[in-house]
Amino acid sequence: MATDSRLLKTYKGEIILVCRHSPFNLLLLTEGKDGLRTLRFSEEGLRQSIVKKDDAEFLALPYAKILVQSLAFITPPERLLVMGLGGGTLPRFFHQTLPKALVEVVEIDPGVLEVAREFCGFIEDDRLRAHIEDGRDFIERHDASYDVIVLDCFSQEAIPEHLLTLEFLLEVRKSLSLGGMAVANIWGRTDNRLYEHMLLTYRAAFEEVYVLDVPDSGTKVFVALTQPNLKSREEIVAGLQREASRGVGPPIPLRWRHSDLESLLNGKVLRDC
Repeated sequence: MATDSRLLKTYKGEIILVCRHSPFNLLLLTEGKDGLRTLRFSEEGLRQSIVKKDDAEFLALPYAKILVQSLAFITPPERLLVMGLGGGTLPRFFHQTLPKALVEVVEIDPGVLEVAREFCGFIEDDRLRAHIEDGRDFIERHDASYDVIVLDCFSQEAIPEHLLTLEFLLEVRKSLSLGGMAVANIWGRTDNRLYEHMLLTYRAAFEEVYVLDVPDSGTKVFVALTQPNLKSREEIVAGLQREASRGVGPPIPLRWRHSDLESLLNGKVLRDC
C-alpha cells in the first residue's frame, strides 16, 4: 500500500490525518476542531464514518443512530456480524454496549482496517474480531450462526451489486440464528433507482421486513426478520425508545412501518443473473 501522500494539509477546514490509496479506494481521514474524525472514500465522497476516537459509544451519523435502534425487534443478541468497517463506529458501539456479545467485522479493503486501527480507536480483542474478505465470500464460506447481521457495505456511494441479490440475501438468512435479523443501510428512492427492487428482494428473502426512515438524510434502514414479529406496536415503540437512549446522545425522531405499507409502483426481485 502507498504511504500517506500528504498532498494537502487541510480539507474543508479540517486537518488531514490520512490521504492514501488503498487497493479499492482513496482513503481520506480528516479531523475537525471538535476532535471528530471523518472518513471518506474519495476527495468529494460522502462521509463514510464519523468517529470520536476515545468514545466508543458516540454515534454522529443519523443512520447509525437509527440502525442501533433496530435491536428493539429481537432479544438481546449474543453474536453480531457487521459487513463493512468504515471507521469502526458500529462495531465499537456494539462491543461497548453489549458486553457479553461477540462482534465480528468483515471488510474487503485492508487499507480501511489499517486506518481504523491506527487512527479511529478500533482495537480487537476476544470479543471483537475483524476479517479481510469480500462480504459475500465470507458469508458463503462460514457456517457461523449470528443473531444480527448488519449490511453496511458501500463502494464509493453505492452498494456492490453482488450484495443486492436474492441469492446473497438467502445466504445471509441461512447465517442467522432462529429469530435473528439482518439490518441494512439503504439509500432511499430519491437517490436510489433500485430502491423498489431492493425492497422487493428483501421481502422475498425474509419473513418480514420493516422500513425505518432516517431523518434529513435520504437513507432508510431495512430490518429483515427470519420469523414473524410477535411484538405489539407498543412493545416495539418502547424498545425503540429504550435503544435510542443507550449511549447515542439525544434521540432523533423516528418514523417506521411494515414494508407492506410501502408504495411500490414497479420493481422486480434482483437476481445474480
